[in-house]
Amino acid sequence: MATSTAGDNNRIWIQIGANQFELKLKDKTEEKAYRKAEKMLNDACKKYAASFKGKRSNEEIMAMVAFKFAWLVVESNAKSDAVANFLKEFERQLDEIVVKI
Repeated sequence: MATSTAGDNNRIWIQIGANQFELKLKDKTEEKAYRKAEKMLNDACKKYAASFKGKRSNEEIMAMVAFKFAWLVVESNAKSDAVANFLKEFERQLDEIVVKI
């Protein structure tokens, strides 16, 4: 995990497996979230690599990890939509009750 380059506090280096790249942050407060994501990805890569040692290439493992994270986003969005719909219906019913009172 590298730090920002001298003179530019809004740039950080991220390491995912053997790949390292620089990111520009909108603001320095984003760094903690980026570091958490970096750790999550590296942990997932290590877990999958251990599970499929000698059976899958690094590219296949990275694709599996990418798919897993994409699935988590899709699942999370579906849950958020369900909660939003529930709250909308709850508000509608509450409005009906208040009007009757």
